[in-house]
Amino acid sequence: MTSTETLSSRTVGAGDRRRWFALAIVMTAAFMDLVDVTIVNIAIPSIQRDAGASFSQIQWITAGYALAFAAGLVTGGRLGDIHGRKRLFLIGIGGFTLASALCGFAANPEMLVASRILQGAMAAMMVPQVLSIVHATFPAHERGKVFGLFGAIVGLGAVSGPLLGALLTEWNLFGLQWRPIFLINLPVGVAAYLLGRRFITESKAPRALRLDLVGVALVTLGLLMLLYPLTRGRELGWPLWGYASMAGALVVFGALVAYEKRKSARDGSPLVELSLFRVKSFAAGIAVQTVFGVGLGIFFLVWTLYMQVGLGWSALRAGLTGVPFSIAVSTAAGMSVQKLVPRFGRKVLQAGALVMAVGVLLYMAEAHRYGPSIASWQMALPLVVMGVGMGLIVAPLTDAILSEVPREHSGSASGLINTVQQMGNALGLGLVSVVFFGEIGDRLTPAQVGPAFVHAFQHALGWVAAVMLVIFLLMFALPKRPAQHAEGGAEDGAAERADSGAGNGASDQTQPADGAQPVGAAR
Repeated sequence: MTSTETLSSRTVGAGDRRRWFALAIVMTAAFMDLVDVTIVNIAIPSIQRDAGASFSQIQWITAGYALAFAAGLVTGGRLGDIHGRKRLFLIGIGGFTLASALCGFAANPEMLVASRILQGAMAAMMVPQVLSIVHATFPAHERGKVFGLFGAIVGLGAVSGPLLGALLTEWNLFGLQWRPIFLINLPVGVAAYLLGRRFITESKAPRALRLDLVGVALVTLGLLMLLYPLTRGRELGWPLWGYASMAGALVVFGALVAYEKRKSARDGSPLVELSLFRVKSFAAGIAVQTVFGVGLGIFFLVWTLYMQVGLGWSALRAGLTGVPFSIAVSTAAGMSVQKLVPRFGRKVLQAGALVMAVGVLLYMAEAHRYGPSIASWQMALPLVVMGVGMGLIVAPLTDAILSEVPREHSGSASGLINTVQQMGNALGLGLVSVVFFGEIGDRLTPAQVGPAFVHAFQHALGWVAAVMLVIFLLMFALPKRPAQHAEGGAEDGAAERADSGAGNGASDQTQPADGAQPVGAAR
């Protein structure tokens, strides 16, 4: 693959089907990542039995992926800006597929842990390019529809991961036990790589940038110092060094900000584009995204523990119980961006936070009313209400955050969006030990497990409801209406063409205009 992308002599209108093929490819990659984050948790008991993994190794099979993913997201986004988003996407999905194969054929737990870390690092190269490619490929007036589809994918990935993991583990295909949860990525990844080479148009920052290696080191160090203690803290008994590490992470982030300011003034190639935080929609959206990640981090873990440990349900039953939630998220996400946000703007996101809070409170009431004897159908109503609320938030939030971001920084912005969500999730997972396990006694008889988990689940849901109310208040800082809905499509397209033309004009820096999408030569 060459470093340049030659455009065909013709350009095509906004209806060009190649862009939609490209969208399907990058959405498939995003779905693979979302599923891979959750699919492993269901198969942990099978991995422990078959591979003989220790408890510490089991922790690292899940935590290693999360740490490598979070630590590399900002760098992955910036590398896409510099070297081309298509190129980094293909490197990421190729590496992710290879790492999945290594996971599936791992000969021992140590190899599985190392392969999972590699898989997380490759996901960090791949995932930021998804939003960047959308941002650079689609006209501003079409992005709302696209982000609606993205929200639907998020909803499907949130629940289909555990369900798919349960099915693949219980089926024990070819006697491979847990291994198909990784091997299923191989045909999907290979197809996405080959089709991505053909249909995705290359784009990069119009002005030549260089990778900020000091910035990479500081971001990686700061995130690891923050996320490692949160990920392993409960298992290790919350040691003093963990608190010291998290406090030290704040110092590292402070040093990063100071360095990036000097770097920006010196050569204009910082890793973290601090000017993005002067964009009101971006700064406010990042705050909302972080707190939203905290709420989701708490809910999804305690929900799984409540059903599989507290209620004693099988992984398959737990996965099927979440189907109404997934359908509600997907449906509401599509409607919110395509129909509701253009008409009502920010109020849609705020309504989503309140609806989700109502769903959480309904779930609390149902769990209290039926106790350990609760049935799946009795959870359906609160899950649907929660799913509608989440769907009203996830797609428009991404749209609002990126709506006013300059194209040349879309990779950096996308990396930051994903990074703060991962940080929020990690903070939520850390809080689980306080809001959930803190309500459960150390030594429970089998008869006490169900009632104790039901009580702890209700307590944790109270925290989730409170987080939703905080998000509702933070959303007042978002613009009343995202830029692409406030402005006419033609005007926006002209503005972005002017912005595109402001680049240095190097032949290898393709910056597609909104009004007419160039098509890269198929390879």
